[in-house]
Amino acid sequence: MRAQSLIEGIKARLASLSETAGLDAQVLLAHVIGSSRAWVLAHPEARLTEQQSATMERLLARLEQGEPLPYVLGSWEFYGLAFAVSPAALIPRPETELMVEAALDWLRNRPGRRLAAEVGTGSGCVAVALAKNCPDVRVVASDLSWDALELARQNVSRHGVMDRVGLVQADLLAPSARRYDLICANLPYIPSDQLRSLRVSRWEPRQALDGGEDGLAQIRRLLRQAPEMLAGGGLALLEIEERQGERAEALARRAFPEAKVRLLKDLAGRDRSLRIEAAG
Repeated sequence: MRAQSLIEGIKARLASLSETAGLDAQVLLAHVIGSSRAWVLAHPEARLTEQQSATMERLLARLEQGEPLPYVLGSWEFYGLAFAVSPAALIPRPETELMVEAALDWLRNRPGRRLAAEVGTGSGCVAVALAKNCPDVRVVASDLSWDALELARQNVSRHGVMDRVGLVQADLLAPSARRYDLICANLPYIPSDQLRSLRVSRWEPRQALDGGEDGLAQIRRLLRQAPEMLAGGGLALLEIEERQGERAEALARRAFPEAKVRLLKDLAGRDRSLRIEAAG
């Protein structure tokens, strides 16, 4: 069967499972062939070998069971970089790139601020993206999950930033001899009672999703810890759920009464990150 026909067939099989079934089909086929999606689209006449066809059926069966495409592929792109992914950590998502962009913009304008922390690093995607795009930044990336840290270690090594990204098992912020200039955190923010009804909870680690009764339990804990560990004039960026903006902003103002606090919106205009710039 030719590539174009395969794409249509896969799309039909995934139509009830994914809103992006066509794109998923192209990405899956490219993965199996070992080429780019652009190559697949440019070669509609391409055919699979018997071994590739068997691999395709095996991966498709996993998708039809509801397993997320990134876990099936074992790799996913974030901020233009390819990351190893597994059920040990959340799948990197485009909305988190907003936090990376805000952090890099701040770092570029402050060459003397180069000690950063990423709290709840998971796959390590934020820490690695910062290190790859700001050559002299040092990042302490922490996570409570040892399995997540092992996955992050793979990604730190893959992207050649082991000398500038340190991985630490810690509950929220890792201890530091000096205060952090920058703190980034993508903590669990889904309310517990909502989590049970979400498909994401079937595959991704509950520890990285469950934000407690109101979704702000871990964010609240970090905001109690951060004032002692963020340098004067430093920046904290916390990803939040879109309906938590007002409450999260109020919590931040109580924790940092003299800081500049505001909400950052995603491309759809929804509250997505909490930005806290400490008083100097």
